[in-house]
Amino acid sequence: MADLGGRRRRRAFIGSFTAAGGPGIVAAAVDPASGALTVLSRVNGVPDPSYLALSATGETLYAVSETADGAVAAYRVTGDVPEPAGPPVPVNGSGPTHLSVFDGHVLTANYGSGSVTAVPVRADGALARVASGVLRHTGSGPHTRRQQGPHAHQVQPDPSGRWAVSVDLGTDSVRVCALRDGSPVLHREHALRPGSGPRHLAFHPEGRYAYVVNELTPSVTVCRWDAADGSLKPLAEAAVLPGAPAGDAYPSGLVVSPDGRFVWTATRGEDVLSVFAAEGDGEALRLVGTVPCGGHWPRAVAESGGFLYVANERSGDVTWFALDPSSGLPRRGGSLVVPAASCVVLG
Repeated sequence: MADLGGRRRRRAFIGSFTAAGGPGIVAAAVDPASGALTVLSRVNGVPDPSYLALSATGETLYAVSETADGAVAAYRVTGDVPEPAGPPVPVNGSGPTHLSVFDGHVLTANYGSGSVTAVPVRADGALARVASGVLRHTGSGPHTRRQQGPHAHQVQPDPSGRWAVSVDLGTDSVRVCALRDGSPVLHREHALRPGSGPRHLAFHPEGRYAYVVNELTPSVTVCRWDAADGSLKPLAEAAVLPGAPAGDAYPSGLVVSPDGRFVWTATRGEDVLSVFAAEGDGEALRLVGTVPCGGHWPRAVAESGGFLYVANERSGDVTWFALDPSSGLPRRGGSLVVPAASCVVLG
């Protein structure tokens, strides 16, 4: 948040694909009453900053550079214009699609090379000049075009902060990792249904369940999570659509409400948001309904302050929705033009 004479302003940071005409990173002010976004600045510092993450303090923003060479960059965001905090750092992997902060490091999930990279974070929030370790995934899946090899799509800490979990679309699995001497080390690998193509995972706030959205089949896998021994057990799948897809249907984003009552997903092609009620303390998902995503090709979704934000890549906008507190259903509020928008984070 920016400090304006003692007043704290909420902000959103939007990533985009510069290769498709995106502006790079957009900083926007957030209206707490309406959820509306207003552009504060644009920074084109690295190519294709497709995914972003904030530090715990909210003073540093980290961005992947989703290119063949692959890099990660840090920005100071104490003001309204992100300022580079050192040069981009190679991740020794290709096509990083996601990143998170874990145990004093930034971890990147590298889709092209099927790997997870750790880069140390310095005391001031800037990045070390070189990566400290890489975990290379192995395996494949039955989808002949999309699963010829590993494709790490996401990596994030579990709620206990002890483990990092990486979701691999190419191997139909979730890997549980720890850091040892700055290197990601495999603890366990958990298989999901062959051909499902897991993309992203989100935890229930109580920490006992996790939800995995599957890209190659329009569904969410409900899993039991045991933080004590770092184990994930698939329990059931829930379809993200009420019937068979009318055409292409590729789920992308997944978010859980802070109180654990609802789960929202975005599906590209169908261009809808799906609303699930989390029942049985999070053990089961019931599809409440779907609504249009407000654009075309929703790549990512985020929730904050009772609003849902959707980065619509092909229509080039970020749309915000007010959330009904009883049903969880989103009601469209407005949109901000951001060409080739790929993600939005709020702080």
